[in-house]
Amino acid sequence: MVFRICKRFTVECGHILSKHPGRCRYPHGHSQVIEVVLEANRLDESDMVCDFQVLKDAVRKIVESFDHAMCVNTEDPLYETLKARFGKRIVGFQSTDPTAETLARTLYEKIDERIRQGGLGSADPRLVRVRIRETRSSWAEFGRE
Repeated sequence: MVFRICKRFTVECGHILSKHPGRCRYPHGHSQVIEVVLEANRLDESDMVCDFQVLKDAVRKIVESFDHAMCVNTEDPLYETLKARFGKRIVGFQSTDPTAETLARTLYEKIDERIRQGGLGSADPRLVRVRIRETRSSWAEFGRE
């Protein structure tokens, strides 16, 4: 048996899906809800997997780097122009479209690296998954089974 917690973040994030055959190939955005799920086999001295504020502080910069940003495939013809004009607000996805699935994987990898650095409490929590809700009825996630 394991204990699990989830912390939600909301960002306004745009993307261009250059491989998409329909309207999603045009720049558009979403109010995305990002769910970060941690687990631990035991609770810490405060009877928690991880204090929610500690988790929020640990991943805040990662999540905020996508807020009011435009995610673009680095092979998109507009990528270099957008990057030159808007700098760090353009997030490049190396040779892949920034779909909800690839965004979930990217966030998982960055957050997992941060959690492995430690400092989230004595329960030694592990990242289970990152879920991205693009709309009220659609989500994608990446994580361990």
